[in-house]
Amino acid sequence: MAGKRPQVVKEDAADRRARSHSRRLALQALYQIQINPRPWIDVQQEFAADPEAERVDLAYFRSLVAEIAPNREILDTRIARFSDIPPKALDPIEHAVLWLGFHELEARPELPYRVALAEAVQLAKQFGATDGHKFVNAVLDKAARELRPDEYGVD
Repeated sequence: MAGKRPQVVKEDAADRRARSHSRRLALQALYQIQINPRPWIDVQQEFAADPEAERVDLAYFRSLVAEIAPNREILDTRIARFSDIPPKALDPIEHAVLWLGFHELEARPELPYRVALAEAVQLAKQFGATDGHKFVNAVLDKAARELRPDEYGVD
């Protein structure tokens, strides 16, 4: 159904915080997978058992890691279309943030693209290199323009 926008689910502040914490924990898990390669399921279980996981939406955290980790090469192919830096040359934090951002843009149509971008940029600001958030914003903005043209406002 071209032109029809997905239903946006309204979340309360506690749900938004729990989802933000889920993204943060997923970022840490995806970073860990890059730095110390192990089966993603082991990393996911380790992070889900961490005391910090008490503040997250565990189901959302698990789905992020389970949907991103085994599909990193596919996501890298998509990221490469919008990035001047090849995915393999990216800083591990910015790389993981881009995986999260691309995944949410592609697989979570109920999540407004502005939320996906804002969350990714915030993670890059918190954990990435000094200007890494600017790079993340530029790449995801280009992707959002193509992946969500109706929502983005592109004709």
